[in-house]
Parts: sequence; C-alpha cells; structure tokens
Amino acid sequence: MILEQIINDCKKGNTNAQEQIYKTLSPKIFSVCLKYSRSYEEAQDNLQEGFLLIFEKIDKYNFKGSFEGWCKRVVINYVLQQYRNQNVFEIVSENIPDNNDIEIDDENVSLDFLTRIIQELPDRYRLVFNLYVLDGYSHKEISEMLNINSGTSKSNLARAKTILKEKIELNSKMSIPKVK
Repeated sequence: MILEQIINDCKKGNTNAQEQIYKTLSPKIFSVCLKYSRSYEEAQDNLQEGFLLIFEKIDKYNFKGSFEGWCKRVVINYVLQQYRNQNVFEIVSENIPDNNDIEIDDENVSLDFLTRIIQELPDRYRLVFNLYVLDGYSHKEISEMLNINSGTSKSNLARAKTILKEKIELNSKMSIPKVK
C-alpha cells in the first residue's frame, strides 16, 4: 500500500514523504482548523503547528483506523489544548434545560456566513458546538476532552445555538428587500 509506505517514510524523517502527506491532507485539516479557530489567520497557525505535531507523533500511529482521522484528532486535541491553557470554559450547574429544539428555518444562509458566525462565537461556545454538532462527539466525550462537566457542555451548546439562531434571523431580516 502506497500510503503505508509514505507513513513509514515519514516515521524515518523523510521530508519528501512529509510534503506528500501535507499536500494531500492540508485542505481537510485546514477545514478542521477553521472550525475550531477564531479567525482565518489563527486557523493557518493551527494548521502549521498541527502538522508539526502530526510529524512529531507519527510514530504513535499504528495503522489502526484511518490515518486522516488520526491526523484530525491530533490537530483537534492540539487546538483544544490551546484553549484549555487559556481557561476559556466557565463551570455551570448540571441543571440545564434541554435546548436541542432550536432549528434554523432559513435555507438561504451561505456557507461563508455560517462559517463566519460560528468563528465569532465565544471560544467555549464555538468549541462545544463544533465538537457536538459538526464532529458528533457526545457531551460525555466533550466534557472529558475539555475538562468540563457535562452540564457545562450542554449549557455552552444551548447558548451557541441561541446566538447562531439570533444572528441568522437578524441577517434574514436585513436581507429582505423593503416594499415601497
């Protein structure tokens, strides 16, 4: 298998193999970085640091599961560690109302607009929203990854959804042409 040989070459420090992996995976890894970063520039920094970490830890990849998935996990963990070091999470009580019923009615919302408003969310809301909604982690998994309790994860998700819905509704109202 060609990928297996490239990975083995990377484990030996072969820069050509590293370049091949970077060129192949960087668009997908960059989209992960965009989801978890505050800005495009921060996503670029996280991409570079993430690949340095991937190549540093590549010896730990044991060919079980997808290599792309392993790389994404390394980068997500790297980005989350940056936020954990900044203490962006607030602890809340476990008595959180279930707010999973928030629906986005407007199908005309552009992907660029959605990406921008997700990036504008406060760190704690954006990270939980991305992990839960976009990457499919459970609140239990999120609480372990971010060192918060499940109630905090649920609360942050509910607040993120509320903020996004308000921004989408405001955008929809602003883009409706006025009739004279």
